Amino acid sequence: MRNDSATASAVLALTGGPANITHVTHCLTRLRLTVTDPALVDEGALRALPGVLGVIGAGSASLQVVLGPGVVGEVTAEVERQLAAAHAGAAEAGKGTQAPPATATPTDSPGPEKGPVAAALRRVANVFVPLIPALIGCGIIAGVNGLLTNAGWLPGLTPALAAIASGFMALIAVFVGYQTAKEFGGTPILGGAVAAVVVYPGVAKVTAFGVHLSPGQGGVLGALAAALLATRIEKWCRGRLPGALDVLLTPTVTVLVAGLATLYGLMYAAGAVATAIGTGANWLLTTTGAFAGLLLGGLFLPLVMLGLHQALIPIHTTLIEQQGYTVLLPLLAMAGAGQVGGALAVYVRLRHDTTLRTTIRSALPAGLLGVGEPLIYGVSLPLGRPFVTACVGGAAGGAFVGFFAMLGEKVGATAIGPSGWALFPLLTGNQGPAPALAIYAGGLLTAYATGFAATLAFGFPRGTTPRGTAPAPAERTSAS
Repeated sequence: MRNDSATASAVLALTGGPANITHVTHCLTRLRLTVTDPALVDEGALRALPGVLGVIGAGSASLQVVLGPGVVGEVTAEVERQLAAAHAGAAEAGKGTQAPPATATPTDSPGPEKGPVAAALRRVANVFVPLIPALIGCGIIAGVNGLLTNAGWLPGLTPALAAIASGFMALIAVFVGYQTAKEFGGTPILGGAVAAVVVYPGVAKVTAFGVHLSPGQGGVLGALAAALLATRIEKWCRGRLPGALDVLLTPTVTVLVAGLATLYGLMYAAGAVATAIGTGANWLLTTTGAFAGLLLGGLFLPLVMLGLHQALIPIHTTLIEQQGYTVLLPLLAMAGAGQVGGALAVYVRLRHDTTLRTTIRSALPAGLLGVGEPLIYGVSLPLGRPFVTACVGGAAGGAFVGFFAMLGEKVGATAIGPSGWALFPLLTGNQGPAPALAIYAGGLLTAYATGFAATLAFGFPRGTTPRGTAPAPAERTSAS
């Protein structure tokens, strides 16, 4: 029987105790911790905990513990409760050197990371991960509203659904600004205030570089840049102004300087970058669709394994703002389908490995709905070869979807978050939802079949019998 309290206690103990944790959050499958001293984390024992599917970022200040959907929310709540109790007890005992509570904002230099690029991508991901639930909810409502509108049903309700679905996207720049300042050590509300300039209708009266700005120009990229600049300005001011002036001048200077820079530089530059992203994505699919799909579908699982896939959220969001859908997500979703096919092959081949088959049965529903971590860390990655053959399946599915893009049939998702079967309500394209649904389904079937066949043919060391003699432990962790 699952014991979330015991899991939370064990995680805290193996990550250096409450005093070593400065920030706690979670995404769909991962408990995300910021630790003061990475050397205090016992990675091996953490991986061995029942219910822990994997550990990412060991040795760095940003630690991710993969727990799976559903479980992660409950365990995170327990971790936060136990941290709060520990900090309250320490404060009552007069320990003035304890770490800040778990809701504290990470500092601008949280500790050593495994490479500056990986660290930067993780921090950008941390900005957008908390926005995913709203993106999913609003995207599904938008998809349902589109179906009702096309069918001519409930005409009195569809305007209300459109307002509910579109409200968040209209103001997403504000939320991005708030989260950016929070992640990088600034005052969140100041980050949101500066980012709000991007979507304010009055910017249409402002001229920059000889042209009038458009509300929303630069989108989430402009909001991200504006809030980063505001955070730097705020820190500069706080280090130089006395307390009496700091209260008045720091917010004023932060909003004024960062706001002017946003209007007369960042919005224009971010708009150019956003346009280039949209143009590049369209060109890539129209010109090299099958090859692009093959690469994207084949390489996405390693990104998920490293925890860097969330860094693509700004690109997805930019495409949704520009075109109404992101053409990249359906291609990337094929990676999960390839892994489902590979896991089914493992299930068939290793018939007497009851532990592994139980893991597959429990993880497969999440895999079909596009949550790949349980299968990655519980099945394909420990076995080695099936992880590679799952990538082959994803590449085949991506090539299938990309091939139709070359023929002029683009498939896109109106929101980000789900994939697998859960992506169907969000699908649309330049030819409407019906062709998009058919092409996406064909891509899933291609990825399932290819992942299954490739794993059966190449996913097991020689000597593994079809009736399921499981490989020795050394073989099960070998990718060769």
